[in-house]
Amino acid sequence: MLPIIYAVLAGLLLLPLLVKLCSPYFFQDVSYFLWLARMAQQARSYGQRRPVRTILHAFLERAHESPHKPFLLFRDQTLTYVQVDRRSNQVARALRDRLGLRQGDCVAIFLGNEPAYIWLWLGLAKLGCPMACLNYNIRGKSLLHCFQCCGAKVLLASPELQAAVEEVLPSLKKDDVAVYYVSRSSNTDGVDSFLDKVDEMSTEPIPESWRSEVTFSTPALYIYTSGTTGATVVLRAKFSASQFWDDCRKYNVTIIQYIGELLRYLCNYPQKPNDRDHKVRMALGNGLRGDVWREFIKRFGDIHIYEFYASTEGNIGFVNYTRKVGAVGRVNFLQGKVITYELIKYDVEKDEPVRDGNGYCIKVPKGEVGLLVCRITQLTPFSGYAGGKTQTEKKKLRDVFKKGDVYFNSGDLLMMDHENFIYFHDRVGDTFRWKGENVATTEVADIVGLVDFVQEVNVYGVSVPGHEGRIGMASIKMKEDHEFDGRKLFKHVADYLPNYARPRFLRIQDTIETTGTFKHLKVTLMEEGFNPSVIKDALYFLDDKAEMYVPMTEDIYNAINDKTLKL
Repeated sequence: MLPIIYAVLAGLLLLPLLVKLCSPYFFQDVSYFLWLARMAQQARSYGQRRPVRTILHAFLERAHESPHKPFLLFRDQTLTYVQVDRRSNQVARALRDRLGLRQGDCVAIFLGNEPAYIWLWLGLAKLGCPMACLNYNIRGKSLLHCFQCCGAKVLLASPELQAAVEEVLPSLKKDDVAVYYVSRSSNTDGVDSFLDKVDEMSTEPIPESWRSEVTFSTPALYIYTSGTTGATVVLRAKFSASQFWDDCRKYNVTIIQYIGELLRYLCNYPQKPNDRDHKVRMALGNGLRGDVWREFIKRFGDIHIYEFYASTEGNIGFVNYTRKVGAVGRVNFLQGKVITYELIKYDVEKDEPVRDGNGYCIKVPKGEVGLLVCRITQLTPFSGYAGGKTQTEKKKLRDVFKKGDVYFNSGDLLMMDHENFIYFHDRVGDTFRWKGENVATTEVADIVGLVDFVQEVNVYGVSVPGHEGRIGMASIKMKEDHEFDGRKLFKHVADYLPNYARPRFLRIQDTIETTGTFKHLKVTLMEEGFNPSVIKDALYFLDDKAEMYVPMTEDIYNAINDKTLKL
């Protein structure tokens, strides 16, 4: 009997080891799925309450429990939970009593990164009003378009954006929009001040009856750009690579959020002796290249990086909870049991999914790039875009695997490896086709960016007369005190990229334009092409015979157009 007992005990002890050997990520997969299940159950519970439990309730609880705990840190200013709570109470009362707003009315906010953004949002939430977050970089028609999409009748703007406000003011007034500066005075005719009205209001708590109709399906925010929430939050008006770590040390930051190329900017900044002197333990974000990931950890210490994939309007997301370098997440076998998503074949030239003889989409095998789609269900809904029915419909794929099914089209190309890790490959619009092959701009940019004299690179495809598809071109920003080496770059791309993917043209620029979230702007560059008589920046051409990038001349340009020079 004892040998049997010993054998059972030994088996029980060895079981976790065997599971670990057979499925290295089993316990992490289960842990992540259970966490998701708890979050889903909690969300359902919150949604069934009346009034529903929202992020506002979480803030109010924290303000009650720790009223004097720092909530916002901005420059040399510290605002506690109770201070923000009281200020947002004043905002809600001013919006209701002086501006006549009621729950459901939308207000657009046109501000930079400052504490007012937070207490204005909380004040609107206490009133049951959605807030439209306008990007303070947009102007003119773009600003009007974003404003009109949300259906707001009130605009609260920073006085620092006076010129932008005055540019669109006639159109806003024509639509009976009330415009206020978040200040105590105004120098613009037709624009009132708001803070003086807020100052007059009581700081007493706001009755829940003012937001009694709010449910989980009630719009809370109209988002045009990315944002973040947390406990204590440190704000800065603009990102600064030179001041980033000083700010982290000053405010004792423990968690940072990154987007786009932010961490690469930090890695490219000259090294300092105190690079590892900080308290940052975790980084959350997306768009981090594998090489930058390794360099960042090597230089700034063992910071736990959690890359994720998601979109504001999307119904599917991944988290790299195992922290595997380069991956955006992992296909969790348990998650796949409740959420239906697939990677399907996509024709980038026709800009549409590939369908079989029966008209249905085709799943790609592991190791191949495919378009991410997720079935639209009650559990994974797609609400669409405010004021954009046509755009909403374009994001829906119908009859994907069977008649009548509807999937959300992410517009993103991803790849799953044989260990079920997911990697971001490119956006559909950022992929072009040359000589019958698909070229991923991010993949090419990653390779070119490894060259020692390259500070930043933006890859795109340009049209060539008489040729189908588009050929690769790269805009490069040089590192300071470095010179362009056409032979070194040629050897590098020849070693790491197939012939069809090598950038045939280069453009050296002092500045590479990006959006507010550090995404490269490509359209203008694509339209300008590679004509040396039009472009004043230095241009280079990949010369296979010379095995180097040579200066782009009128003769080379004409030879390409005359088809006497083969590409």
